[in-house]
Amino acid sequence: MRYSKSYIFIAACLSAVSLQAGLFHHKKYDTPITKDTLQPDKILFDKAVKNIEHGNYEAARLTLNTLINTYDTSEYLAKAKLAIADSWYREGGAHGLAQAEAEYKDFILFYPNMPESAESQYRVCQIHYKQMEKADRDNSQAQRAEDECKQVMVQFPNSKFAKPAEQMLRNVQEVLADKEYRTGDFYHHKGSFPAAASRLSFVAQQYPLYSGSDEALWELADSYKRMGDRFEPEEANALSRILKDYPLSAHADEAKDRLAELKQPIPKADPDAVARMKYEIENRTKEGYLSRIIGPFSGKPDVHLAAKTGDPSMKALRPNVPVSVPESASGGQTGVSDVTVSVGTDTSALDKGQDARLSAQNGTPATPGEGEQHASVLSNGQPAAQGGTQSAAAQNQPLPTNHPLTKQQLKLLKKAQEKAAKKQKNAKQKNAAEPASSSQPASAGQPAAASASGSAQ
Repeated sequence: MRYSKSYIFIAACLSAVSLQAGLFHHKKYDTPITKDTLQPDKILFDKAVKNIEHGNYEAARLTLNTLINTYDTSEYLAKAKLAIADSWYREGGAHGLAQAEAEYKDFILFYPNMPESAESQYRVCQIHYKQMEKADRDNSQAQRAEDECKQVMVQFPNSKFAKPAEQMLRNVQEVLADKEYRTGDFYHHKGSFPAAASRLSFVAQQYPLYSGSDEALWELADSYKRMGDRFEPEEANALSRILKDYPLSAHADEAKDRLAELKQPIPKADPDAVARMKYEIENRTKEGYLSRIIGPFSGKPDVHLAAKTGDPSMKALRPNVPVSVPESASGGQTGVSDVTVSVGTDTSALDKGQDARLSAQNGTPATPGEGEQHASVLSNGQPAAQGGTQSAAAQNQPLPTNHPLTKQQLKLLKKAQEKAAKKQKNAKQKNAAEPASSSQPASAGQPAAASASGSAQ
């Protein structure tokens, strides 16, 4: 009987997985008690450790609980509590990992000064790291892993788990940054440039070690370019960051050419950034053959492009306000907005009060910056000057929108405008013809009136 190559490959993978699972069940316990004694609490602990090593986790937990409840003054009490958490961690699964996290947190709470507390916090970081999904899926576990890995570095900076937690944090932030970049890239290709600029600028600020930060900055600059001349300073700033922080980027030459067109200074590359990018290129992990095959069908994220050096971001930044939001509503640079909230006392105000949106229709003149006249007001609240400089004219342009019109909508709008213009032209011609026709009888009647008056005389 002949078997296909794919069948043999799948069988080999299954056998390797089963072999790995068997070896995992017989893995030695990491922190056993080496003290040679025949104390009953020590005998119970050794029995539980053997059960953990052979995969009998339920029996191990029963034995450890017996030790805790029977020998409440035992010197192995802390070790027993940690072993319970380790048994849940080895058992795995969503339920087992949740129980392990609760047990590890309890251990840190009761024994914060023990060396095993750093390991417990590191295990909590690993729990969420194992459950982390790809960038295009739910990122709740990645966010929890980021918080727990930061806690290892902050609470236990001198432990041996600080460095592994730091690398794990870089991997996690690679996934979180990739999710934000994909969202911004989607908005950029859709044509919603304000939304794209908001997402991409957040990626560049929050995750500078992200492998695609230079690409995010390039698309950010392109988004500002497509939004008009008023965003030229922001575009130049994004291009300058590419040349300064990512000098080996594939977009470096294009960024220089664009800055030259904008007549902006070309910054020099940061030597530390050059050394960091060279190190990343030389030490970048290559994706394995098996991971390339199973990767599209697996829910685990690919982190082989994650940074291997550099300080990961430890402070969460506030996302930027989209540029399509007016400064008077977002607070602008001062952070103060004219939007206020208050409790109304007059219950009849909605029934008797006049709608502000109807002021223009009712003949009430609208002040500059209110109603439909908001687009003619500068960002500082002053009315736009007529015939000002080019920068002032750029500031007077309406804010970009996240919902650009499609080709079909533009075509229908053009037809409607042509129809309205034609109708307006016909109305003007009709109004111009009506006075001419009414003046003819009047001129004809004037001689008649004059003759009548002469005969009367």
